[in-house]
Amino acid sequence: FVIDGEGESEVIESMPGQLRRTIPQLVEYAKRIYGLGVPAVAIFPKINDSLKTEDGRDALHPDTLVLRAIRALKSAVPELAVITDLALDPYTVHGHDGLLDPATGDLDNDATVEVLAEMAVLAAEAGVDFVAPSDMMDGRIGAIREALDGNDFEKTAIMAYSAKYASAFYGPFRDAVGSASSAGT
Repeated sequence: FVIDGEGESEVIESMPGQLRRTIPQLVEYAKRIYGLGVPAVAIFPKINDSLKTEDGRDALHPDTLVLRAIRALKSAVPELAVITDLALDPYTVHGHDGLLDPATGDLDNDATVEVLAEMAVLAAEAGVDFVAPSDMMDGRIGAIREALDGNDFEKTAIMAYSAKYASAFYGPFRDAVGSASSAGT
């Protein structure tokens, strides 16, 4: 879990022993664990609440936290495989993985899928090896693959998250990325 800043890491109360790290701390941690034989890391952003919006637009900012983290990791430990989550819950004020239709309040699947595909391309441009969509939107895998391939990122892999939803870590995970309280979970 990555946070902005240069200061102290943050303890994740719902996940004992786990921390939210700043990018410099994340890089040092990645160097250490790669040296121990860990071949990959999955990164999840916890963005500042002031950046969260109804439409999660910070997810598409070319200098958003997760993209800076990917670039820093790939620069410091190029051999390390980097995986990033694709979902809007860290970026939205409502804490849902997708965009809501302003008129009805219903989840807008198609608009969300478009944003997820854009997020995947941005992550690939930053150097990510795997994107891991955790949003549960219909049609997202095909759209993400098409967007990646259409931007010459055929080798950027898409990783399934199917086991995550059935684990005891789903609730603590939503807490760790700062979306649990906004979505009422």
